[in-house]
Amino acid sequence: MKKIHFGVFKLRTAVINACIALIVGIVAVATIIGSGSGVAASVVSGVYYSGNTNSKYISLMINVYWGTEYIDDMLKTLKEKDVKTTFFVGGTWAALETDTLKKIDEAGHELANHGYYHKDHNKLSEQDNLNEISSTHKIVKELVGKEMTLFAPPSGAYNKVTVGAASSLGYKTIMWTRDTIDWRDKNAELIYSRAIKNAKGGDLILMHPTKDTAAALPKIIDKLQGDGFKLVPVSTNIAEVIA
Repeated sequence: MKKIHFGVFKLRTAVINACIALIVGIVAVATIIGSGSGVAASVVSGVYYSGNTNSKYISLMINVYWGTEYIDDMLKTLKEKDVKTTFFVGGTWAALETDTLKKIDEAGHELANHGYYHKDHNKLSEQDNLNEISSTHKIVKELVGKEMTLFAPPSGAYNKVTVGAASSLGYKTIMWTRDTIDWRDKNAELIYSRAIKNAKGGDLILMHPTKDTAAALPKIIDKLQGDGFKLVPVSTNIAEVIA
């Protein structure tokens, strides 16, 4: 009986070890596939945190609810450096700063949605999420005739309801890879460092129109371009990533 029990034990152990090896193998293959495509780490629950990590694309995503007085300088720098990017605009800002909105559009930059009143969308009902996004879409379309397709939740606050509401309106939800935190830290060198440190393909770099961001922008662009990256609008950056 002892021999039989020992034989069963050995068989059971062998089966368990085989199962563990199979699971490890599957995980390894999935990791390799995800890493190779640049997709696995880019999209989480339908929300984009970067573009294709195997590309040489990087995007400067500029969220706008204030700071209008610094946008002209930023637009001038972007033109001089031959860079097109994405401005995520708030509805209340767009309604008040129509001339600047039109300047951004006429300069060939991509316009995207940042909600109407800068609310925390993870605290909103489905209908309120829909209202915030659709109201901003409507005002921008009325002012410059553009159909936006990208939505960046204010403060990065979202949940499944937010993503579902955005998707139902034809929007992709966009977060960021790295944050310059320029709204808080008024230091051009710090903003520069955060923007370029460990830069990699697919990065979405979050910034705002501030005095120090405008000052750091030429140096940020020069460094990234000098390292072989191409600065592109967010829609171009995420085009090869499937959510």
